[in-house]
Amino acid sequence: MSSHLFLMLSPIFLIPFLLLLLIKPRNKIVEARRLPPGPKKLPFIGNLHQLGDLPHRSLEHLSNEYGPLMFLKLGSVPTLVVSSADMAREIFKEHDRVFSGRPVLYAAKKFSYNCSTMSFAPYGGYWREVKKIAMTELLSAKRVQSFDAVREEEVTLMVDFIAHSSSPVNLSELALLLSNNVVCRAAFSRKSDEKGENGKNKFDEILHETQDLLGGFCVADFFPWMGWFNKFSGLEERVEKNFNKLDRFYDKVLEEHLDPKRPKPEHEDLVDVLLRVQKDPSQVIRLNDEQIKAVITDMFIAGTDTSSATLVWIMTEVIRNPSVMRKAQEEVRDAVKGKGKVEESDISKLVYLNLVIKETLRLHPPVPLLVPRETTESCTIRGYEIPAKTRVFFNAKSIATDPKCWENPNEFRPERFLNSSIDFKGQNFELLPFGAGRRGCPGINFSLVLIELALTNLLYHFDWKLPQGMNLEDIDMEEAFGLTMHKKTPLCLVATPIPVYM
Repeated sequence: MSSHLFLMLSPIFLIPFLLLLLIKPRNKIVEARRLPPGPKKLPFIGNLHQLGDLPHRSLEHLSNEYGPLMFLKLGSVPTLVVSSADMAREIFKEHDRVFSGRPVLYAAKKFSYNCSTMSFAPYGGYWREVKKIAMTELLSAKRVQSFDAVREEEVTLMVDFIAHSSSPVNLSELALLLSNNVVCRAAFSRKSDEKGENGKNKFDEILHETQDLLGGFCVADFFPWMGWFNKFSGLEERVEKNFNKLDRFYDKVLEEHLDPKRPKPEHEDLVDVLLRVQKDPSQVIRLNDEQIKAVITDMFIAGTDTSSATLVWIMTEVIRNPSVMRKAQEEVRDAVKGKGKVEESDISKLVYLNLVIKETLRLHPPVPLLVPRETTESCTIRGYEIPAKTRVFFNAKSIATDPKCWENPNEFRPERFLNSSIDFKGQNFELLPFGAGRRGCPGINFSLVLIELALTNLLYHFDWKLPQGMNLEDIDMEEAFGLTMHKKTPLCLVATPIPVYM
């Protein structure tokens, strides 16, 4: 939460704060518990004032002082912050089920159609069935492979656009456009080309606003009884307006897919799959239309923002490290020599490129605090009691830069993964950009293959340099506030097309 926002909200907190000073403290059961260490709390607001513009950074600084298992009170919400590989390993191996709940957050509840998505559904039977449908029908290796032509076409369009650009290329914009186009075509069999009044893509604007709202600050998420404040702050109106736009778009998509005159596509898109599953009598749950919309929203939120942010951070790091870029380009160009473009079948040959991606995900996890969890019951970890209904943040950024696990942790050095079995798919707790356990991100392969294909073609077809007058030291590495860790300033680079190697 930014300092400006805190100052804006301070009058709301002032009256309860003064009342608490007048009320004689009562003995509380919670005080008798042996909670993990943490900073002192202020009355009413707890530790909320200690969250800065970048919460993962603020929590990292606090954890350095209070330890890798830290207890806070964010507003009225008991909160646990996990900041080391050892603690993450113990929780995921010994207490994963207890830590598999999800808190009900204001914007997330609305955009997930009352928590009907895989990401935000409470742990239980519905979540298990939706995950099963997603893993077998939407995110299986066969389904991901079926969209290979879509990915290759969209990457080719991006390469052609860059080749004909005379000015520095805004890679931040292009990466987001690429991700949105691929997910749109995979979900709906078409791009969303409808323009708004300002001439921009209407659906892209709706998604952008959705992501802003999901990652923004909401008083009710920290003081659940203060939901009324959303009416006065304008947040409720903003959420409702954007949700209605999204819902109307989905209604139109479902109507198109149910039209008996619609030509049969060569490959089922994700809406086709979900409509087929909806009619399948063998399913344990029968998805209604709102639940189908929720699952599609999940695919967009998880599949566009994180992919584009990761691609931008990779290109940012390689432009800052010329020797890394040179090695990555040489590897790609040698492996694909004689071809007009890099294809997905070529990617398995690229060992060094894989190291570059790993190192970028280590330093720039797409969602640095992961999606928050909530304990479903109380448990004990290393003698500390963790109450039920505790909100839990796994600080993936802190874990991946812990000097106990990583030598020179803040240095970008892909070679550290040479002869290392450490991967990012949830089995190695030193590196958890996509989480682990039951609630780990199931869509890794869907996003990763697009990142790999786009990156290899960018390195294969172009030599890259900074705009005139800009030095390596001038590259702004500041992160933007939000659920996904984007680069705050757009990455603009000059691309020089090179002849295809023969």
